[in-house]
Amino acid sequence: MSGLRIAPSLLSADFARLGEEVTAVIEAGADLIHFDVMDNHYVPNLTVGPLVCQAIKPHATVPIDVHLMVKPVDALIPMFANAGASIISFHPEASEHIDRTLQLIRSHGVKAGLVLNPATPLNVLDHVLEQLDLVLLMSVNPGFGGQRFIESALPKIEAVRRRIDACGRDIWLEVDGGVNADNADRVAAAGADTLVAGSAVFTGGRYADSIRTLRERALAGRAQTLAHESSHA
Repeated sequence: MSGLRIAPSLLSADFARLGEEVTAVIEAGADLIHFDVMDNHYVPNLTVGPLVCQAIKPHATVPIDVHLMVKPVDALIPMFANAGASIISFHPEASEHIDRTLQLIRSHGVKAGLVLNPATPLNVLDHVLEQLDLVLLMSVNPGFGGQRFIESALPKIEAVRRRIDACGRDIWLEVDGGVNADNADRVAAAGADTLVAGSAVFTGGRYADSIRTLRERALAGRAQTLAHESSHA
């Protein structure tokens, strides 16, 4: 499994000071900036577009991880690639041809990810896993920040981890939705290596402490899993 990453979600940031917020969380230890795009069509909310991504790019010394909750998706991919996205992930329900959309992302020199909602079956990965750089599992239903973590996501994380390990490629396994200091250990123990956290990072204003706590809890969960595996080897 690759290294552990914390990706603060700008959905919970102060939008009046977005550039400053990006700088602050990076200085506080963020490994990625998670950029949620909602269109009030695929999900019942409206957020930000390519111009905002372009505006924060000069402040982002870490990769910008763009999560497209939009339908249709293909027309926006070149816009976000040109705006500075390092990773673009999308929902299979938003694409008429998943393989073609993945090729479109890669053609712009951007890493490609696929996002699975809580009720999306894993067989959508059967024919595309080897084309992915990232699998993003939603542990809430997409559309709003601050939701409670759905516990049934944990066995799903474990199942995707097994698929990735069997594939043999370095594919990130990201989890988004209700991740906080109380469950980061279980999320990482299940096999996630990239944790998206919005309110868990931005609430309270102590970004470095929040990111450090998330990382420590996640690493503790991972260590527990590794110890368990080695004892049963």
